[in-house]
Amino acid sequence: MASLKPYDRKLDYSYAPGLFTTIEALNNRPECVRRVLVSTKIEDSALQTLIPLCKEKGVRMEQADKALSRISRKENCFAAAVFDKQQISLSKSENHIVLHNIQDKGNLGTILRTALGFNYTDIAIIRPAADSFDPKVVRASMGAYFSLRLKEYDSFSEYQNEFRLRQFFPFILSGKLSPEEAKETAKKPHSLIFGNEASGLPKEFENIGLGVRIPQSDRVDSLNLAIASSIAMYVFSR
Repeated sequence: MASLKPYDRKLDYSYAPGLFTTIEALNNRPECVRRVLVSTKIEDSALQTLIPLCKEKGVRMEQADKALSRISRKENCFAAAVFDKQQISLSKSENHIVLHNIQDKGNLGTILRTALGFNYTDIAIIRPAADSFDPKVVRASMGAYFSLRLKEYDSFSEYQNEFRLRQFFPFILSGKLSPEEAKETAKKPHSLIFGNEASGLPKEFENIGLGVRIPQSDRVDSLNLAIASSIAMYVFSR
């Protein structure tokens, strides 16, 4: 069995650190799981869950304390799945979340978790962006990662050319509609588009679809991206 390397974007595999995340990978995307790593300190109850699940899915399980330490850089990581990186085609008939140049891995993972909570299962990531395969993203998603379709695009134009027959709702400061007003006009399929944490969406998005702005007080300059996208997904899913 080949030795495992510390995570790098160039690798063709990644890691899903954490017991719950590992279980989600096995249950929802078993075909991409290469093997499961466990700590010698893992609780018996956790082992009793993992052993039959790995056997059912045909996935090898092995003790690997040193590898877990390298992967998670935390002392309390007792399990991790090693999984193949896969770009999964998005559905043309489902609603999408589009993340344009998102940079923070924690934000990305949190948004993925929230998206699944509001039944948005198709996520487009426009590069340059945080590495969607990074273990920090996978862990922050709390396993939601393995129930979503994610695909990266080199530009918004590339994404738009693939999905022309839908409504676009870019969230921008110059937006004329509130989320509630935009929701009234929304039909399936549609795409909610969010920009970079620092700079938001580029000016050209003022000419794409229907611009949306979340009302807020002038006591803060903007809302955190993960919070803003959560508000939007909640309103549009009602």
